[in-house]
Amino acid sequence: MNDDEGVAARFGATARRGTTAALRGLVQAVLSQLGIAVFVLSVVSVALIPVGVGLVLAPAALLALRALANQQRAWAAEWSDVPIPLPYRPEPGARLSPRWVWWLLRDPATWRDLLWILVNVPVGLLLGLLPAAALVYGVEGVLVAPWLAQVTDYGWGPFWMLDDWGVLGILGCLVLGPLLTAVALPLGPRLLRAHALFTRSLLAPTRGALADRVARLTETRAATVDSSAAELRRIERDLHDGAQARLVALSMNIGLAEQLMKHDPDTAQELLAEARAASGQALTELRDLVRGIHPPVLAERGLDGAVRALALRLPLPVDVVIDLPGRAEAPVESAAYFAVAEMLANVVKHSGAERAWVQIEQARDRLQMIVGDDGAGGADPAAGSGMRGIERRLAAFDGTMAVTSPPGGPTLVTMELPCASSSPKTSPC
Repeated sequence: MNDDEGVAARFGATARRGTTAALRGLVQAVLSQLGIAVFVLSVVSVALIPVGVGLVLAPAALLALRALANQQRAWAAEWSDVPIPLPYRPEPGARLSPRWVWWLLRDPATWRDLLWILVNVPVGLLLGLLPAAALVYGVEGVLVAPWLAQVTDYGWGPFWMLDDWGVLGILGCLVLGPLLTAVALPLGPRLLRAHALFTRSLLAPTRGALADRVARLTETRAATVDSSAAELRRIERDLHDGAQARLVALSMNIGLAEQLMKHDPDTAQELLAEARAASGQALTELRDLVRGIHPPVLAERGLDGAVRALALRLPLPVDVVIDLPGRAEAPVESAAYFAVAEMLANVVKHSGAERAWVQIEQARDRLQMIVGDDGAGGADPAAGSGMRGIERRLAAFDGTMAVTSPPGGPTLVTMELPCASSSPKTSPC
């Protein structure tokens, strides 16, 4: 490639980036003006909470507010390489409940979103329109204004140099138009990044939120370490008391059979039969132990196939609905599988249900699992070690668990795990 071709290639790349930035800026400008309606609706709905109407309107308005903020976070990361972590606190329970609305109002990130959407009205409009306006104005100075001046009786265009357009006016357009275009093309991505940095200044977690997050992660890490140590002790105990004991007995029976083979073949045959049965039991116990550590079906067929296989083994009908675009990393899949398995085990043991259901889907950057049953209800995470263990397992991944179980049922357990770059410990699903 010669020098001229290299310059042309670089100019073409700059032109593509500048044009793309101008179009994206227009999209951001439209989004900023849409924020006016969302801001007004949010403020009015919150003000109406004391009279009851706001309990219905506020969740919808604040969820729309978060949706716009999250969309802007996604654009900042994708378009300008400016990641903005999610600052929201974990959800406490079923959506649209009074407790959930109170959680929305108490979350400082909600009010920062409200401040951002108000300030973004002028800032987003200005930074969004500037790249497109500068680019269009420069191109218009080259392609439109000089030729239009020839057929009009008055001068108009990007540069008012003469009342009556002449040679000087045309030359001015032909010189200053390309100059403005050359400035506008690299300016677009910089203005887009400036808007992303402005957005991060308001929508990123504060230092206090980061400190709370670090404290929570420290606590969940300690709980996870304790849980892992307990799990290792359980595995060691199962091996020592189960498969290892059977293998020792198997070895002894085979040794006795060797000694009796010549003198008492009938007794030796009985001992070999016992050894064969013991080997089968030891193999079964080892398989159950391995399945408890990481089920082979989970590694082979993923979360979808593993949960469906688990549901088929239960003594009651389980409706399974799973909609996942792909597979998460093995630790995330394992945590999700064992969470669902523990909840289904609780359904079988304690609920007295005739039917259960499992729903798993990916909502944006979170893996959501819902396990429900039509049993007696009254499930309390604080009263059982099983639910508390699952809560600790999910917390290690910044996951959450919410239980809705009124007396008489039904019981709904909603669990969520992050599976995108908003959590540094997981990767995209």
